Amino acid sequence: MMIILIFMPFLYAFANKNKYTLYGVLAILLWSTITAFIRDLSELFSPIGGAAMMYSVSAIFLMSVMGIPKIKSYPKRYLMIGGGLFVAYEICLALSLGMANSRHQAMEMAIINYLWPALTILLSVLISAKKVNILVYPSILLAFTGVAWCIAGEQGISLDILLSNISDNPLTYFMAFSAAIIWAIYCVVTQRISNGKNATTLFFSATATALWVQYFFSNEPSLHFTLLSTLTLLLAGIVIGAGYALWNQAMIGGDIILLGTLSYFTPVFSTLFASLYLSISLTGSFWQGVALVTLGSLICFLVTRRKN
Repeated sequence: MMIILIFMPFLYAFANKNKYTLYGVLAILLWSTITAFIRDLSELFSPIGGAAMMYSVSAIFLMSVMGIPKIKSYPKRYLMIGGGLFVAYEICLALSLGMANSRHQAMEMAIINYLWPALTILLSVLISAKKVNILVYPSILLAFTGVAWCIAGEQGISLDILLSNISDNPLTYFMAFSAAIIWAIYCVVTQRISNGKNATTLFFSATATALWVQYFFSNEPSLHFTLLSTLTLLLAGIVIGAGYALWNQAMIGGDIILLGTLSYFTPVFSTLFASLYLSISLTGSFWQGVALVTLGSLICFLVTRRKN
């Protein structure tokens, strides 16, 4: 206790000096909980209804801390194209996790989603006239190999095994792959049309609205609340919203290179948290696949950063 008191002033000074970077680190950790929370809410309520409520809580939280967004202050192209991509991504991600046949399959959906960093770099390379490091392509292949490794499991990678596993629930796999592609497009496109604006709060509201419309036209059961499910819902919504709010602050004065590098380890953080929260026992091959996805995306980032 005495040691903590002695070092408290130094810790406070360090935290104050690096607060924006610490905001970014905390945002990454909060984002790493999304897989576990979405899956849990889908079981407590329903896939669409649970996601609709979570994004509603997140939108309300973001408005309370960042203010109500003014639509006229954003470029129209950004609202239409960026907003459409954002909503489509969040719906595909949430429903792929919620509609998975099991918690373990939901983990596979999450890892497929984390192909987006490699796909973002691939898309940037394809539309850029600049020469790129040749290591980009094997790095992207490494990330895809990691996903295949996760899906195939201990049986080893083969086309027959992959197709067999995917055919077990093709819609969720399609949505997970679609989410990764959509978010990669979003990252590249919005950088060009947003004019430095950030309409995350507005996009969260649009996502919640779209999910509620989808819920009312679905055959999902009515929503029933308990103390546990309500607390989980509030926690999930606030945590996810806080992640986006903190990241916006981190971009003001944080160490962008450090945060960018650290963000590529989100699959590891997410898998670790979800396995503990959802009580899932993951095989060694699954963890190896997660490592390959992370390593492939990280190498992509590093070699393109050096080139630029």
